Amino acid sequence: MNRFKSIALVLAGTVVASVSFIATANETIKIGVSQPLTGAVAASGNYVTQGAQIAESFINDAGGVLGKKIELVIEDNKSNPKEAVATAEKLIIRDKVSVMMGAWSSTYTLAVMPKLMEYGVPMVVETSSSGKITTSGNPWIFRISPTSQMEAKSFGTKVDQFKIKKADFIVVNNDWGRGASEAFQEVLKAKGISVGTVETMDAKATDLSAQLAKIKSSGGDTLFVTSGVEQITLVLKQMKEQRLNHQVITTGGSSSPDQLISQAGAAAEGSNHLLFFAPWFPESAPNPSVATKFVNEWNKRGHNFAGLTEGFRGHDGIMTIAAGIKAAGKNDSKAIQQALWDVKVKGVNGNIEFIKQGPAGKESAQNVPNVYVVTIKDGKIALP
Repeated sequence: MNRFKSIALVLAGTVVASVSFIATANETIKIGVSQPLTGAVAASGNYVTQGAQIAESFINDAGGVLGKKIELVIEDNKSNPKEAVATAEKLIIRDKVSVMMGAWSSTYTLAVMPKLMEYGVPMVVETSSSGKITTSGNPWIFRISPTSQMEAKSFGTKVDQFKIKKADFIVVNNDWGRGASEAFQEVLKAKGISVGTVETMDAKATDLSAQLAKIKSSGGDTLFVTSGVEQITLVLKQMKEQRLNHQVITTGGSSSPDQLISQAGAAAEGSNHLLFFAPWFPESAPNPSVATKFVNEWNKRGHNFAGLTEGFRGHDGIMTIAAGIKAAGKNDSKAIQQALWDVKVKGVNGNIEFIKQGPAGKESAQNVPNVYVVTIKDGKIALP
């Protein structure tokens, strides 16, 4: 074989390899995911990610979207708003995703939002509840989780059963916690219920004795708690140590009651929890077949059952994105943004479709989710 023929064969091989690489790269539709996989709220972020991966397999097993499989590109925002921004830029610039899901905490999501505007990429918000997210004029936001105001309003229809006379609050000191506190206080006051002590706690705080001592002296009968499951566990344990006998109601849907039973033990007894999916009773969900299929797959994979109250968010978020891509007819950020406004998805939480919130011409999208209340009774989850 002469030298020129050898070179020609090498070049031909390179071309074939290059074409093969391009074909492989184009075989999937990438969806960016930013979640706290490490750090203060890592448990919740990992559960959401596991739910997203279940949706990914459901979608791909059914033939994918637009004839292609979807591929989740998952980044760890490390429970930190600066890292959340870094993950968003990495997903958009380096991984070239056309759409994202994230970023769990309201603080992380608010930090990411300017980047969505800068690059023109839509994001489905699966967990964050701060009202600012959908009222600040960001048309790239599509939230499927309820705002704190929605959650509080729903609780207002059930508040009489809790016989609250005076309520105290202890909430994580970020946009999520402060926003929830304000929303629930407003609903309680409208019902003629007085509000006592309102305490905040750093997301990484482990000693809450000072805040709980103030709450104990307030004369209240009910304590509203807003934080991740790890910190709620600490609150319950330290309440028991201080013999603080308030009725407990957690908000935000991130309490993972099964996890509280295993981690807080007797300290969790009698506590009440607002959730957006009750996996112990999937047959009572608005879409029972969807909920049951999800729970069965979660259990089949050996995931922690306690994580289902968070994991469904990832499932519903990715299913919503896939519906948007399908409706758009192409993997293009602007087309997906426009198409998401008209999607109708049967999710684990319920039916997902969007209404407008925010300033005219720059509205964000907001779903109206379902809210459940469960209680821990005799070491088990029950309906109150």
